[in-house]
Amino acid sequence: MVTFSDIRRWLTGFAPAVAPVRWSERLRAGFGALVGIALTGGSMHWLLGPAASIPWLVAPMGASAVLLFGVPASPLAQPWSILGGNLIAATVGVACANYFGSPVPAAAAAVGVTIALMFTFRCVHPPSGAVALTAVLGGPSVHALGFGFVLEPIAVQSVALLGTAILYHALTGHRYPHAAVRPATPTPKPVMMTPIPVLLEDVEAVLARREDMLDIDPNDLATLLRDTQREAYARMARAVDHFGFKAAHASAATPPQPRNETSGHANAGKNMETTESLQ
Repeated sequence: MVTFSDIRRWLTGFAPAVAPVRWSERLRAGFGALVGIALTGGSMHWLLGPAASIPWLVAPMGASAVLLFGVPASPLAQPWSILGGNLIAATVGVACANYFGSPVPAAAAAVGVTIALMFTFRCVHPPSGAVALTAVLGGPSVHALGFGFVLEPIAVQSVALLGTAILYHALTGHRYPHAAVRPATPTPKPVMMTPIPVLLEDVEAVLARREDMLDIDPNDLATLLRDTQREAYARMARAVDHFGFKAAHASAATPPQPRNETSGHANAGKNMETTESLQ
């Protein structure tokens, strides 16, 4: 039977769980999106001219701007994600629009195939789903472009928005892109784990001190850190058991060395000579 506490617990999932962001970061992200969209649309207008039939801006670029300027640390906002995701989505969307006669099956197939391919090529970018829909539901002006839709406007606008984001973050003192740094050596140095448990309050305090927002729930991050500690302890325990067993096995398998009688007599002789000299 569903109780009131179950319903209340379920409703708490709709509450905002993202760590608070400073006002300076809010203004910086908002102004960055303003500059990014303005320069992207302006570059398309300059490149194509006012009489071009190609749209200067497509709606998915607004969603991409939210990621690139609002949560630039997210893996979904990295350069390969926006470029690869949007180009794949545009190609799949045009192909589905040409293959299916009805827009609904074409739209469903375009979004589904796009998601699968983005996971395959590791370029998941949520706005790319809207790019696939735009290729299917964009109307006669978009359909008339055919596969040229992939280059103009999608590729051109994606590159323009990405270039603006890279320049804007550099000028405002923020690191972008957030590339995954791999260690120079294949075996990293061991890190001593502290026995002090990581609490949710600790994670929230660290997130509040950051200038940019991480696209992760504080509870999930705290759980991840605790699980990482447990895994590290388990790895150390396995290493101790493994090397302890090897040491015991090696000592048991090593036969005792036979005593060298000649060496023993020589040592005894030396000891006697030393005793006589002392006397």
